[in-house]
Amino acid sequence: MKKFLPLILLAGSLVACNKNDSPYFTNEDPASFSETGSIDIGGEGAAEITAFDPVTKRLFVVNNTDRNKIDVIDFSNPASMTVIADIDISSFGAANSLAVSEGKLAAAVEANNKQDNGRVYIYDTKSLTELKQISVGALPDMICYSADGNFILTANEGEPSSDYSNDPLGTVSIISVRQDYSVNTIDFSSYNKEEYALKKKGLRIFGPGASLAQDMEPEYITVSQDSKTAWVTLQENNAIARINLASQSFTGIFPLGYKDYSDIMNAIDPSDEDGIKELRTVPAFGMYQPDAIASMQIKGVPFLFTVNEGDVREYDAYVENKRVSAITLDPAAFPNAAVLQQKPVLGRLNISTAQGDTDGDGDYDELYSFGARSFSVWNGNTGELLFDSKNDIEKKIIAAGMYEDKRSDDKGVEPEGIALGNVGNKIIAFVGLERVDAVVLYDVTNPGNPQFLQVLKTGDAPEGILFIPALQSPTGKSLLVVSSEGDGVIKVFSPEGL
Repeated sequence: MKKFLPLILLAGSLVACNKNDSPYFTNEDPASFSETGSIDIGGEGAAEITAFDPVTKRLFVVNNTDRNKIDVIDFSNPASMTVIADIDISSFGAANSLAVSEGKLAAAVEANNKQDNGRVYIYDTKSLTELKQISVGALPDMICYSADGNFILTANEGEPSSDYSNDPLGTVSIISVRQDYSVNTIDFSSYNKEEYALKKKGLRIFGPGASLAQDMEPEYITVSQDSKTAWVTLQENNAIARINLASQSFTGIFPLGYKDYSDIMNAIDPSDEDGIKELRTVPAFGMYQPDAIASMQIKGVPFLFTVNEGDVREYDAYVENKRVSAITLDPAAFPNAAVLQQKPVLGRLNISTAQGDTDGDGDYDELYSFGARSFSVWNGNTGELLFDSKNDIEKKIIAAGMYEDKRSDDKGVEPEGIALGNVGNKIIAFVGLERVDAVVLYDVTNPGNPQFLQVLKTGDAPEGILFIPALQSPTGKSLLVVSSEGDGVIKVFSPEGL
């Protein structure tokens, strides 16, 4: 899956961007975003990830349709966007992610053989001249710059081959921009000896024959505003890892635990064949399994925002998921198993077979489904859960008449991307929902108590969520750019003034 590039900002800096004496200051209403521009760049597989260069007022977009390329869009007038050029990268592989800093575009490109090392390509945003190629780990799936522009980081997922004969290490590559783009690729080998203890804490290590270092699959990165610390989601492993950028080493792994769907506040719709869009409690858990991550800092505390999409390992040699109707339930744990396994009840829910048989007797004592259908806030120092949206997103989507019932058995609304931005005097989280073609907005000025604001309709399968602050915007107003993989449509949204 392709990844998003949110603008990661410090809360204090977000507020400072809208000083009253700034010529870009707008008194914006964060609950009033509406569509102000749109462009179609090519159907399914186009418009995956976007990055914006405020110097050239250009939008760069991953487009892997007829050939692997990066489209260049004139964004000087977002209401009338035009494609003006493209960068062909098809000779090596496919671009997965983009980032821009100081007039330099960085592209994370996977090799044609995904298990081979990928590359980062650096381009001048004005001339589009290639400046550098850097070898990184296998399957670089997300790329970002540190706030000070000194580092480029890639999350290298290291997925196995379909027959599991080649399972590369999951890694993070740290590129030192000021040192002629020298690169250091770090892995989790030092944690191999801690595998048992980490699994007891909830870390998922379950690939056939894989060591901990092989099984880890870095997904998405956020960097602190002081450019000293980074955090990377480990989606399949249901964890977040912390990185010290000075020592360029991992300094902690935080297993994230599970969400109890028997709690009324976490109620879900578990069936796509019950004929109704209704949330109810069920005897199952959700694995958070975050995809995108964003961060901000308040009074020295880093707050990590994750969107809990979920992911399944499905290969020729190993398939993790089964429906509840296809497994044997422990009669003591589930005395009403025959009822639960009916399709309209719980039988259609996809669960992981990698866990749940707690006593090893071949039947399932617990049920763990993929994703948590929510966004969460975590303490970046400790990994403590500070907030979860529970089932609020799905309630709001059902109320808006946008819920896609055929995804109920899988991962629901499937939150996948997130961006944080300062709008007016509020800090807003923009959460992309892949399966309902929407973005939901929450006021997260108080990260322990986010407040819902509105739902925006997007193109098909929104894949890229990009916030452009008023200070950098060509219009002088905050902009939200949403690129959708399903139909190749890029939509631009902007708020009204108060």
